[in-house]
Amino acid sequence: MNEIKNIELKNELKYNDTVILTYKIQYPEIVSSNCFNINAFNEFNKNKALELQQYVNTTLYKEAKEVYDYNKLHGYPIMVYEVILEYNITYNENCIISLYYNQYKFTGGAHGSTIRTSQNWDLQNGCQIPLSYFYQNNPYYIIDILKNINNQIKEQIQSGNNQYFDNYCKLVLETFNLESYYLTPNALAIYYQQYDIAPYSSGIPVFYLMYE
Repeated sequence: MNEIKNIELKNELKYNDTVILTYKIQYPEIVSSNCFNINAFNEFNKNKALELQQYVNTTLYKEAKEVYDYNKLHGYPIMVYEVILEYNITYNENCIISLYYNQYKFTGGAHGSTIRTSQNWDLQNGCQIPLSYFYQNNPYYIIDILKNINNQIKEQIQSGNNQYFDNYCKLVLETFNLESYYLTPNALAIYYQQYDIAPYSSGIPVFYLMYE
């Protein structure tokens, strides 16, 4: 198992002595490992965090200032923008590590939005693993995955455990992303973004497929 250190970047950005934007950005750093190529993982995640921090400090801060001025001029409540990036390590054995990030952003409205991304690393070779790697003997693996997901959705609807859009079968196909997966000890997880196939109340739908 690789030893991982949590790095956190956080700040409150002010304008006219008022906090208008806050952020908390977390990312992992492997500090101890028996694998040869941890630098690619560490650099990738560090750069991802720094790029987000740069975006928040420039583009998003400028937008927050404009909204502050508008609200102040029209007597509306002052709104605080917020960005939170957190990760979850889902698999960490030998030289394979898998994780996902949830990036939450609030810029007004009834609620914020969350976007999930994921990474699946072979630390021996210093590269990420494509989904096709786990289905090398199945040229029709995408079709099988989609069938499995649709069956799980049907079962969830019948049991009343979750809500999905009426045309979920069509949406499952149209919004399927080969990069939207991560590993767990017992199964491979396929996920969809908020609103892809279900209403906001259903969160981020995740479907677990047993390893072949």
